[in-house]
Amino acid sequence: MNLSADIAHLSPELWARANRALVRKALAEFSHERLLTPEPLGEDHYRVLSDDGTVEYRFRAVRHALDHWSVDEESVTRRVGGAEAELDALDFHIELRETLGLNAEVLPVYLEEISSTLAGTGYKYTKPQTPSAVLAKSSFQDIETGMTEGHPCFVANNGRLGFGVHEYRAYAPETANPVHLVWAAAHKDVSTFTAGAGLDHDTFMREELGEAAVAGFSAKLTALGLDPSDYHFLPVHPWQWWNKTTVTFAAEIANRRLVLLGEGEDAYLAQQSIRTFFNTTTPTKHYVKTAISVLNMGFMRGLSAAYMEATPAINDWLHQLIEGDEVLRSVDFSIIRERAAIGYHHRQYERATDRYSPYRKMLAALWRESPVGSLGEGERLATMASLLHVDAEGKSFVGALIAESGLTPAQWLKPYLRAYLLPLLHCFYQYDLAYMPHGENTILVIKDGVVQRAVFKDIAEEIVVMDPDAVLPPAVERIRADIPEDMKLLSVFTDVFDCFFRFLNSILVTEGICDEDTFWRAVADCAHDYQASVPALEDRFARYDLFTAEFQLSCLNRLQLRDNKQMVDLADPAAALQLVGTLQNPVAPFARR
Repeated sequence: MNLSADIAHLSPELWARANRALVRKALAEFSHERLLTPEPLGEDHYRVLSDDGTVEYRFRAVRHALDHWSVDEESVTRRVGGAEAELDALDFHIELRETLGLNAEVLPVYLEEISSTLAGTGYKYTKPQTPSAVLAKSSFQDIETGMTEGHPCFVANNGRLGFGVHEYRAYAPETANPVHLVWAAAHKDVSTFTAGAGLDHDTFMREELGEAAVAGFSAKLTALGLDPSDYHFLPVHPWQWWNKTTVTFAAEIANRRLVLLGEGEDAYLAQQSIRTFFNTTTPTKHYVKTAISVLNMGFMRGLSAAYMEATPAINDWLHQLIEGDEVLRSVDFSIIRERAAIGYHHRQYERATDRYSPYRKMLAALWRESPVGSLGEGERLATMASLLHVDAEGKSFVGALIAESGLTPAQWLKPYLRAYLLPLLHCFYQYDLAYMPHGENTILVIKDGVVQRAVFKDIAEEIVVMDPDAVLPPAVERIRADIPEDMKLLSVFTDVFDCFFRFLNSILVTEGICDEDTFWRAVADCAHDYQASVPALEDRFARYDLFTAEFQLSCLNRLQLRDNKQMVDLADPAAALQLVGTLQNPVAPFARR
């Protein structure tokens, strides 16, 4: 282990640069969420004072649609007691702790998440800076590991509390190091394996691992006097195995309910979501999503064994719904299904805890289809999060795609919105069905710079059916949620408009690629074209008006600042929302009444 090399990214220059970037983001997003109320100081100039009034932040900002603060990073200054001072993101949150509502319990943990986010940013600055024009034509995984910004809304978006620096270098997506999963055998008395239609454990494992590996694992069990037919095979994140499983599940290992089989042969790359792995040895094989007891962006990133049981059935149900819908078929919309899942039930922890406990989410995994096998001639893949990527020279990934396409921005937006927004609108209006369609959960299929279609992922934990009368199979019932009528359309307004389009619009405008009217008119046109194509849903369009003058502002950072260990109960997502006033709906001016 090279101790100096492990912390080479923690230099004064890179730290100062990372702090400037994060303070800029904090000023922008906390102002958007109305935690901060910047005081105008003349044209495009503002200031924010600390809780006690002794520290002053000044900056330039342009206000875009949806009350988006486009803060000029280089313009941000800090004065302490009237004297110029360095920008420091940790100080910033301490100076504004009361304004931000950071209580004594949350504050130190949040500061640690901020520190980790800064360290990750510093590391990204040490990598070769790939121009957007090059990255936009790169491979699926080069794009995935080439992102420099995490979730666009969350300020502390790369906490990953639990990783040491050498583990960060081994397992963080931006470090792009190959990972070999640890495989264990889990006794069938304490594990549940479920699979989609037509799949069984033994056949599936032979396809994923290969005959030789399955035979080798079985031989290890036999050599211990154990019967392989009594066990399921379970992939474990290496960090989880060494840091949690061998300690917290020590009794299970001692009593041979859990048996170490060894490292898998296939190499994987961590994805932006950190606990999901892409198979680089055989890219057409399944992704593997693993439990990892690391605190990251408002949640301990475990996987519930109980939740895993219904995962394949939920995916099969949604897949059938999509296949049978001509509107969704017309835009080639698809999901990559979670085809199989396994959960380990530690009986003692289950007796000792409630369903929310992280102790129930320490040992589980799922297998998700790869989109690679679905590509046609000349097609390539990119995570939709890449559309918000801007390189070191200020050039955007989306701008590079538009340039490659040879289309005008308005022409380019049309197929993109048809691929991404139309399926979301149709699922909402036709089925009362909502996704969590942020950039990391959406994969775009691109040809010659033009978006051809969208593929959604992270289905079973994220989708919700809001119709109390919808007929659902028993195994799928858990995705039903009781959402108040006036909050249903927030699934589009918040997750799509405010948490993605707000940033995409600002990037296009700031770079001078198009103006705001061009962007939001394209969004409105997509919605109008869709609505005109399904006149049978006219009553639903009137009841849930996408062109309403304003909608409620739902704040994500406020959730994390209030409770950074469990932001939301997935079983009752509406209960946790932090709603603060309203936003002007940017498509309202383009409504065809």
